[in-house]
Amino acid sequence: MSKKYFGTDGIRGRVNGEMMNAETALRLGMAAGQYFRCGEHRHRVVIGKDTRLSGYMIEPALVAGFTSMGMDVFLFGPIPTPAVAFLARSLRADLGVMISASHNAFEDNGIKLFGPDGFKLSDAIEQKIEQLMDAPADDLVPSAELGRAKRIDDSQARYIEFAKRTFPKDLTLEGIKLVIDCANGAAYKVAPTALWELGAEVISMGVAPNGININKGCGSTDTAALAERVRETRADIGIALDGDADRLIICDENGTVIDGDQIMGLVARDWQARELLSAPGIVATVMSNLGLERHLQDNGLSLARTQVGDRYVVEHMRQHGFNLGGEQSGHMVMSDFSTTGDGLIAALQVLAVMKKTDKPVSDLCRVFTPVPQILENVRFSSGAPLEHADVKAIIAACEVKLGNQGRLLIRKSGTEPLIRVMAEGDDAALVQQLVSEIVDTIQTVAA
Repeated sequence: MSKKYFGTDGIRGRVNGEMMNAETALRLGMAAGQYFRCGEHRHRVVIGKDTRLSGYMIEPALVAGFTSMGMDVFLFGPIPTPAVAFLARSLRADLGVMISASHNAFEDNGIKLFGPDGFKLSDAIEQKIEQLMDAPADDLVPSAELGRAKRIDDSQARYIEFAKRTFPKDLTLEGIKLVIDCANGAAYKVAPTALWELGAEVISMGVAPNGININKGCGSTDTAALAERVRETRADIGIALDGDADRLIICDENGTVIDGDQIMGLVARDWQARELLSAPGIVATVMSNLGLERHLQDNGLSLARTQVGDRYVVEHMRQHGFNLGGEQSGHMVMSDFSTTGDGLIAALQVLAVMKKTDKPVSDLCRVFTPVPQILENVRFSSGAPLEHADVKAIIAACEVKLGNQGRLLIRKSGTEPLIRVMAEGDDAALVQQLVSEIVDTIQTVAA
């Protein structure tokens, strides 16, 4: 059964549009509150958010929905998504909520839900909540049983201490100069503070949010300014988070960008050598580079692939006993520490390897040679371009041309009105040709 509101990462859309508005947030709060209100204990929900202006609209709408169902609400303010997952468990909440559209521009916003175990909700639970959202609100509590809301002042400090405990106790970051770009987002306070307290010389960027500059010219999706600052300051490493700090991209000392595949490869080999892998391999998505898969195989490790979305990576990890997974885009899931992607914790793992090996990032993070891979996004306004006969025909023709020399992946984004066209293979010219042919056809159909 397809879902009406939820995508691959919660509910997301243009603010005050058809999907992401105050009414949706209110109905979601009521429906989720109704679903999770079971047992005789006093029910509680924790809510965090990033720095988007629209958070001021969505947060009180959610609070109204939850309190109308008799749930007490703890408000954290700006805090990373993984902090919400952690604090939902730490504070024994029935539900964790993060208001964020992650890497999207400020005009978008979203709502992510975590269960009491700190994991994102399953498709089945999301579908049940959707059914309640569209049903009449007939389960409101009596006046005397309404929930209360209060702000929690020490939530950031709690998360900082939690993140610091994931760094090896016998190491410090003294002697490392780093640039941290917080994307003017949720980690603008906690990430620089944690790194400084561990001993690093910290140069901060993207730490002046104004409600509309989140991810704008900064963060993990736009690393040009970070790379330039790394070169200017002669820093050892650049660290880029996205708007809700659940993903990580880094730059080496030369300003060269290093993606999630290389980071996963580095951590996998380090954990393999230290016998920390709970299974002989890692979990990634269909977007991860074929070069990573070949590298892992050469070292006796497997690469299990899932559909795009860190929630699906986590589900596979839990089902099959893996403790390391992630996405090329920078989500890093290290289940020994966290239940979801955590950019800061992933950065600390890379920094730990730097300190132990005393190698520059340019050497350390060139784990494998990537197979030529090209990804282009095609924006569309309506309809279903992938269902058009011309698009189906060109995809089939390109698959024949590529044969068994690479991979072709075309999919609709779960968070934006985009068609993502990806091809990879040993023949770079052929890969570019195939992507261009498919993109041109989709653009013609979608015009």
